[in-house]
Amino acid sequence: MTEPCFDLAHLAHVEMYTDRFEESLDFFTRIYGLKLSGMDENSAYLRAWDDYEFHSLKLTRHHTTGVGHIAYRASSQAALMRRVKAIEESRYKVIGWVDGDRGHGKAFRFEDPFGHVFEIYWDTVWYEAQEEAEKAALKNTASAFTGAAPRRLDHLNLLSENVTDFRAFMETCLGSRVTEMIQLDNGRLGGCWFTVNNKTYDLACTEEHGGGQGRLHHVTYATDQREDILRAADIFLQNGVHIETGPHKHAVQGTFFLYVWEPAGNRVELANSGARLILAPDWQPVVWTEKDRKKGQAWGLKTIETFHTHGTPPVETKGH
Repeated sequence: MTEPCFDLAHLAHVEMYTDRFEESLDFFTRIYGLKLSGMDENSAYLRAWDDYEFHSLKLTRHHTTGVGHIAYRASSQAALMRRVKAIEESRYKVIGWVDGDRGHGKAFRFEDPFGHVFEIYWDTVWYEAQEEAEKAALKNTASAFTGAAPRRLDHLNLLSENVTDFRAFMETCLGSRVTEMIQLDNGRLGGCWFTVNNKTYDLACTEEHGGGQGRLHHVTYATDQREDILRAADIFLQNGVHIETGPHKHAVQGTFFLYVWEPAGNRVELANSGARLILAPDWQPVVWTEKDRKKGQAWGLKTIETFHTHGTPPVETKGH
């Protein structure tokens, strides 16, 4: 890439599978603080209070956990078709056009080399408050908010057996830029952080250490300030939610974080990256070495072992 490609506007939504649908839905609405936009037979459509689209999380009944698909919205109809052409001419698996759902129109689907399904689309459904209590007091806010509810969908982290191959996929199909990366001593990439706009990142890919295929590491929503995350930690504690690690600050990307597991076992994060943006059109990726990463997180917290091995769906062990 010789210059940034902005054919895609932003990460739009993630479909998450759960085999404990009612418990997961209760977590995301009552405890995590997302709003329910609508439901159908198999899925709940959820959003944060400043997500302008109908949904940013599609929670779907399934026999297991993990990610169903990852969706990006294009910058225009013409930009969508440019991306479709690039994907069709690439070496990656094309699924093709599919009908939209309650939140958007037709979408073009394709797969990365590890089985994660992506889609891109242009036509979308803007959220409109159906009840007076949901209406925002300010015209430039999507809806009302209460408590420690997160503001917007921020990013997700996928697992792959080869981050270098995943990087080529993201650059070729989505026109993404790498903002930061981990270079391991063995020559492999341990992780890459990607953006399609001026956010520091909207998707991360880290190396799979749990023996799985096409798995989800976590989905993240952003808060306005760190204090929101500290309050959320008490809310999670009060409700018996498994807090895996944090609150603390990442070294990579400098994000203030808190990771928990929702009832079905999917990892979710609340994060605050402050006002950090990537404004330089000729940005060069920040490279972290294995030695750097062994120092732990920004203020010295060592990364918990499950952070490297836990992903969804769980890996079946021999005899099961």
